[in-house]
Amino acid sequence: MHPRHFAVSHASRPALVIPEAGETVTYGELESAANRGAHLLRRVGCKRGDVIAVLMDNESAIFEVSWAAQRIGLYLTSISTKLSAADIAYILKDANARVLVASDRLAPLAAAALHEVPGVAGYAVNAAGDGLAGWRNAAAHCPETPVPDESAGTDMLYSSGTTGRPKGVKPPLPQGPLDETTALETMGTGLYGMSEDTVYLSTSPLYHAAPLRWAMTIHRLGGTVVIMQRFDAEAALAMIEAHRITHATWVPTHFVRLLKLPPEVRARHDHSSLHAVIHAAAPCPVTVKQAMIDWWGPIVHEYYSGTECCGITALASHEWLARPGSVGKAVLGNVRILGPDGEELPAGETGDVYFADGPAFVYHNDPEKTAAAIDARGWATLGDVGHVDRDGYLYLTDRRSFMIISGGVNIYPQEIESCLVTHPKVADVAVIGVPDEDMGEIVMAVVQVAAGVVAGSELADELACFTRAALGGVKTPKAFEFRDELPREPTGKLMKRRLIDEFRTV
Repeated sequence: MHPRHFAVSHASRPALVIPEAGETVTYGELESAANRGAHLLRRVGCKRGDVIAVLMDNESAIFEVSWAAQRIGLYLTSISTKLSAADIAYILKDANARVLVASDRLAPLAAAALHEVPGVAGYAVNAAGDGLAGWRNAAAHCPETPVPDESAGTDMLYSSGTTGRPKGVKPPLPQGPLDETTALETMGTGLYGMSEDTVYLSTSPLYHAAPLRWAMTIHRLGGTVVIMQRFDAEAALAMIEAHRITHATWVPTHFVRLLKLPPEVRARHDHSSLHAVIHAAAPCPVTVKQAMIDWWGPIVHEYYSGTECCGITALASHEWLARPGSVGKAVLGNVRILGPDGEELPAGETGDVYFADGPAFVYHNDPEKTAAAIDARGWATLGDVGHVDRDGYLYLTDRRSFMIISGGVNIYPQEIESCLVTHPKVADVAVIGVPDEDMGEIVMAVVQVAAGVVAGSELADELACFTRAALGGVKTPKAFEFRDELPREPTGKLMKRRLIDEFRTV
């Protein structure tokens, strides 16, 4: 489906609600804005296959521009608002972007980046200034009717990157009509019961792949997207109650923050409207997920994929309860576990996780990285390690690049992190390997303590005993570092590479 269909049949239906801004955008308004934007992009010379970029907070304009690009065969690159001007300029240059549209708040940052990339047309959403034109003012002079040469576009989003510069994940442009069914539509309707009656809560920044793609999927289905401008655990509960949210997507860090709210706060808000809650993006500790199912019922779904979307696994609560720790069976592509020589391993054996028969992609301008991720059979990996059971359910061990080798023993940080984050005195934790003269590497836990907790040697001893009792001596951290905050993306993704680089240069 396509939002244009609902602009005709239900023009006054809310496509988008931003409670903190007091803003509602109907399907009729979204269609008009997207058409005007498409004409504007054509007027500045954009043609099928070109790239345009947005640098935006969670605001309605990101959908005006995104749907404009989608209907004229463009690639949309949504850039993190947390980057420096130099990093933004790098992405614009690497993507060969023709246009950048920025939030008004970010206009000075956008202008600084554009100074390094001559030839890119720059816009701020509303107010012209800093050398940028006003997007909405320019689009207001364009027709509200469709352009005559419509064709489907897609996104080219940049991975956050565990090493080096981020790279654009570039799929082929769609060859079908604008309303051709997408993989996420099939997944949303088939697994989660999404429909035009869906009221969906978007909890994360829209410059990330999953939040933007899921919100646009809801628009394809005719539902209403409720946007949080920034995540707050209690505010999320209040929005679920106030807007009668039926579906929402989360990351495990959100669950941890929800569960650490005082019991009286959690009990204060009605969540009975929820039909399905879906989490992804990072491993969820078994105890955390069990607690969410106990609280919200067996409506907690999980999927595993990446920006590359070369495959997807998924499972529902009842499947997970029978197989705690699994991330599901393949619903897009087919899971293959490969050994060091590229041979396929049998069920139960741990190796590199690949997807066969999934959607194609390349890393833009990086044939070496593309070749490293896709083998001679066309099977693609996201860089994770895991195994499948006899029924085809996938279990992830960790990222290959985060594995610690201590005294010749392979240790995967994810298991240790999942243990430590359940301790009541721990607000957040990252486990990394740090150099050691005798062992090669030792396990270090970088801990953000809970509010009111005193960090120090006594807490380190307590956490070491806690880990040893749960996981044994080999996996117990030999060192603890305490921090006020860990480096996480607003989506909750831990930027562990920063910590690894920090401690390897000490």
